[in-house]
Amino acid sequence: MFSTITQPNLTWQTIVQLVGGIWKRFSIPRPPPLLALPAPPIKPTTAPEGKTTQKDEMPRTRRRHNSRDRSSAGTRDKRRRLDTGDHSPHLIPEAPSPPRITKTHHTRSAAKRRRHELDANTSSHISKEPTFDDSISSRRRKERSKRSHRKSPASSRRQHKYRYRDETSHSSSRRRHRDRPKDERDSGRNNRQSQSKTAKPVIQDDADGHLIYHTGDILHHRYKIMATLGEGTFGRVVKVKDMERDYCMALKIIKNVEKYREAAKLEINALEKIAQKDPHGDHLCVKMIDWFDYHGHMCIVFEMLGLSVFDFLRENNYEPYPLDQVRHMAYQLCYSVKFLHDSRLTHTDLKPENILFVDSDYTAHYNHKINREVRRVKNTDVRLIDFGSATFDHEHHSTIVSTRHYRAPEVILELGWSQPCDVWSIGCILFELYLGITLFQTHDNREHLAMMERILGQIPYRMARNHTLYSKTKTKYFYHGKLDWDEKSSAGRYVRDHCKPLFLCQLSDSEDHCELFSLIKKMLEYEPSSRITLGEALRHPFFDRLPPHHRVGEVSNKQPLSSGSSSRERSHSLSR
Repeated sequence: MFSTITQPNLTWQTIVQLVGGIWKRFSIPRPPPLLALPAPPIKPTTAPEGKTTQKDEMPRTRRRHNSRDRSSAGTRDKRRRLDTGDHSPHLIPEAPSPPRITKTHHTRSAAKRRRHELDANTSSHISKEPTFDDSISSRRRKERSKRSHRKSPASSRRQHKYRYRDETSHSSSRRRHRDRPKDERDSGRNNRQSQSKTAKPVIQDDADGHLIYHTGDILHHRYKIMATLGEGTFGRVVKVKDMERDYCMALKIIKNVEKYREAAKLEINALEKIAQKDPHGDHLCVKMIDWFDYHGHMCIVFEMLGLSVFDFLRENNYEPYPLDQVRHMAYQLCYSVKFLHDSRLTHTDLKPENILFVDSDYTAHYNHKINREVRRVKNTDVRLIDFGSATFDHEHHSTIVSTRHYRAPEVILELGWSQPCDVWSIGCILFELYLGITLFQTHDNREHLAMMERILGQIPYRMARNHTLYSKTKTKYFYHGKLDWDEKSSAGRYVRDHCKPLFLCQLSDSEDHCELFSLIKKMLEYEPSSRITLGEALRHPFFDRLPPHHRVGEVSNKQPLSSGSSSRERSHSLSR
């Protein structure tokens, strides 16, 4: 019976191999062996030259750097059992139990050591004889091995976001960067840094329309703001440095308001016409250097001048100017405004604030009569500014012009105005320079007319009647040709106490003082047609004592002073 059993050449080793293949195929746990027989010794096989063994042919897959192993633990164990071929165990172990999962964190070396121990126990009893299943798994391992050793640019870029670069692009980019000139590389780097650090300036206006600026701001890529010089209803005047010429100038920044913007455009037009007629500035009008629109703010660049005659007077505690300085400034003012009138242009806003010294340096000395220090300006050369309200003869004439204290009676009564209204304003200015006080200190039309009658006499009946008949205003200031004014009221008492006839305001009875008041009286005539013209004023005896070096233009005293038509003659016009 035993002989029939051994004829098919079945041994315990082949049985174990069959059972192991079935277990591996269907993942069925192997039954415990009935007998444990020692395996026959296996001779070590040596590979011939030029050939490699299976172990050399299928190297163990290496772990990819910076990427995770996506295979499961069971698959790794299967692959390791097939890769290793140790057939020297004497006992067939029991089926290994699955690894216990714990929550403890193991290091990579400990996990690798456990896997090697598990592989040594499980793979020692598996034969290396090739089977159909082994061939399939071998092909799969080769494919996985190829995939595992293949580079994954996406995964590599994820891990090395800033370091990944293929060899050719890296070397070429370094070569291009090296070949660029050093100055070009530095400039490119500086430009990128400056673009990231510098931002566009934010243009803002305040509630009144003034431009919000700070010292150091640069306007129009050229003018650097140094300081604020003054402020008015139109806007502000700042001191700027022309970065192209390295020269300080005055910049007039108009409010971002439509009416002031339109007035600035008219001023620019008037200044351009004046520059065409007087390119060298011989007629003492301020010189416009440049203009531009800065985000809705009209900006006009002028030559840098000194303080206005009013600001100097205020800083000097309203101490009046000496008579010789009043004479020189009056002559220059009449000469400049006459040039405008000859050009068919009316300034309409003459006042001490719009007359600037070229240089406002001064000397100081102590006055024992008033017990304080008094300043005296060194140079009385002046310039005429602010042509925002200047009006050509053919242009529309607004009903109300001029600042209140220097407003002519025909303007208050709405009888129409022309160039003689400037002469009235000059008369008020001369009085203020001489005494240091305003001639008509008021803010009400009726009170203003009452002051005029107190200082200059009664207003002509013709003007009163025309105001009553032709004035468009609802308020009428006259009744039966006389000013409707209550002298017993508080306002009437104020006018009576603070105003007196013009000639009583003289500080001296000397000839010079009398000649000055004679000129002022002729400039303050009620009737515009009877008012002295500026050509006649320049030939007035008050200017006979003016030194020759102070005379801007020689005016012949031989011409008559009657009609004044010669002063209004024009060779050509500045109007548009």
